[in-house]
Amino acid sequence: MKALCWYGKHDVRVDEVPDPKIIAPTDVIIRITASGICGSDLHLYDGYVPSMEKGDVLGHEPMGIVEEVGSEVRNLRKGDRIVVPFTISCGDCFFCQKQLYSLCDTSNPNADKARKVMGHSPAGLYGYSHLFGGFAGGQAQYLRVPFADVGPIKIESDLTDDQVLFLSDILPTGYMAAENADIEPGDTVAVWGCGPVGQFVIQSAWMLGAGRVIAIDSVPERLEMARVQGRAEVIDFNQVDVKETLDDMTRGRGPDRCIDAVGCEAHGGGTLDGTWDAIKTSTYLATDRAHVVRQAIYACRKGGTVSIPGVYVGMLDKVPIGAAFNKGLSLKMGQTHVQRYLKMLLEKIEAGEIDPSFVITDYVTLDEAPQAYKTFQERKDGCIKVVIKP
Repeated sequence: MKALCWYGKHDVRVDEVPDPKIIAPTDVIIRITASGICGSDLHLYDGYVPSMEKGDVLGHEPMGIVEEVGSEVRNLRKGDRIVVPFTISCGDCFFCQKQLYSLCDTSNPNADKARKVMGHSPAGLYGYSHLFGGFAGGQAQYLRVPFADVGPIKIESDLTDDQVLFLSDILPTGYMAAENADIEPGDTVAVWGCGPVGQFVIQSAWMLGAGRVIAIDSVPERLEMARVQGRAEVIDFNQVDVKETLDDMTRGRGPDRCIDAVGCEAHGGGTLDGTWDAIKTSTYLATDRAHVVRQAIYACRKGGTVSIPGVYVGMLDKVPIGAAFNKGLSLKMGQTHVQRYLKMLLEKIEAGEIDPSFVITDYVTLDEAPQAYKTFQERKDGCIKVVIKP
């Protein structure tokens, strides 16, 4: 089959690779009908995530049609149309029983490696390095889905792929980020990053009762999407001092909830700490650019919450933990417990409360995907969200 494979920094290629096979009786094989390129994929593309190996198949936002079913799978059959969460979860361990699916104790076959880096191992993830299990991803023609009775959700209506694809990752990620922010009715919520996850954070903040949403980015198309589709007030961080502007907009108190939907590759907008981050990461003296999480801590009102759905991969430098402590902030973060949100969010899509397809700007074939990665990474041609149609 054809698949999009990683070969190094800014080097992804379409290769012929072996078709996936049933390995465990709880597996299914699906034929991919749509697969997203995620902002998190850019961390792989830019070389920030360790333990990638040449030839690794990328992609963690897949959906498709079940083609083959393992002998112990009970909930799926050949021909079912399913969306596959990016988190691989067994459903039975201590963490899965608590619906902490991204912390599954069972699904990462490389758990020993992960423990050495993180203290404990999170769940396995599709297409996201050998630290998270080395599982082949879904930017391919076919995909093996382990623990198939636990992860995927069946689509039994006539909703289009575009409407349901993002149940795989970014819609639940945006929702969990807003939930983690502990939004109370009428709160002012500031969202850093207006990429696809940020767009769904904005939508979710309204669902959870926000009274005001302020979106921060510098890409005109993203800011316009946040303003029009998200009904957010917008700040271009290249034009103003973000902290001062947020203080002005909130009469000096600061936003009640601050959400970092950017993560480890934050652009500092010419700030001193942003320049410092850029120098340190380019010279391999640091792993992550922490500008946004610093800014969120400084900007958030006393007693507020900073929620972090943006992916971080290593050590953060100069994070103002003293400010967070003395302001009494709560910090919440983590990979998304996707399975926890699937049924509820699918019902919202079916009811017309949200149509996630509004973020899609580009459709490509697998053969066109390497160029799409480059366009997405460079934020060119109005590219906000790419969907691959194999």
